[in-house]
Amino acid sequence: MTSATALATAPGPGLSATRPAWQRWAGVVAIHLALILAWELAVRVFAIQSFVLPPPSKILATLAQPSYRWGMNTAVTALEIFGGYALGLVAGVLGALLFISVRPLMKLLFPVLVTLNMIPKVALGPLIIVWFSYGIGPNILITFSLCFFPILLTTIRGLSETEPELLDLVNALKGSRWQLFRYIQLPGSLPYLFSGMKVATILAVAGAVVGEFIASEKGLGYLMIQVQASLDTAGVFMAVVLITAIGVLLYLLVLLLEHLFITKDARIE
Repeated sequence: MTSATALATAPGPGLSATRPAWQRWAGVVAIHLALILAWELAVRVFAIQSFVLPPPSKILATLAQPSYRWGMNTAVTALEIFGGYALGLVAGVLGALLFISVRPLMKLLFPVLVTLNMIPKVALGPLIIVWFSYGIGPNILITFSLCFFPILLTTIRGLSETEPELLDLVNALKGSRWQLFRYIQLPGSLPYLFSGMKVATILAVAGAVVGEFIASEKGLGYLMIQVQASLDTAGVFMAVVLITAIGVLLYLLVLLLEHLFITKDARIE
């Protein structure tokens, strides 16, 4: 076979690159659908009571009941998750830049931040109620407190992991501090930043729900507490599904940004 024939019969780069991705996503969807179907069949075959384990069809049916106010409660929880996450991202990155620029400040304040991060956020619930009362704002602060530290920590590590050879090269070329940051430190820190952002997505969901358990009058977490009292297990499951969907949406958004800004070989899985 000649080289021209081999090139003509080889699959295009776009097709070969996208097919494995589609296969992976199709596999993920198929596994989830299979589990849901098995769940539905198991509940009906073994006649499990709905207050113990409702079938997926009954859980889905709760969306049609206006008493749950799914739209409003979902919007409140989403605002708390995305708001606290965005605040934690901005503060974490700015804090990392400050600590890297002023090393004595990092030695002074970083141990304090570690100590504060060890405090269980649930234990701060009574204080949060006293200081900020109920509402979306306090829950955003709880979410922020959980997201801030992992983003700060991974960004500091990324900014610090600059190869000495590159530093020597910039110094030899008489590069400025801004050029060192713009062309060396910032690109090198992005994989670490996105690694922290992925961890923070999980913590953001947990923070918002914990905040609604402690001090809230709206949201999916608050709704779960209300329907749990009446053994409305289907409503609890639907709230969990919606909370999970918000978290997955945030995680996919982070993956999209990572795909746009970082090459595949440089990503930290």
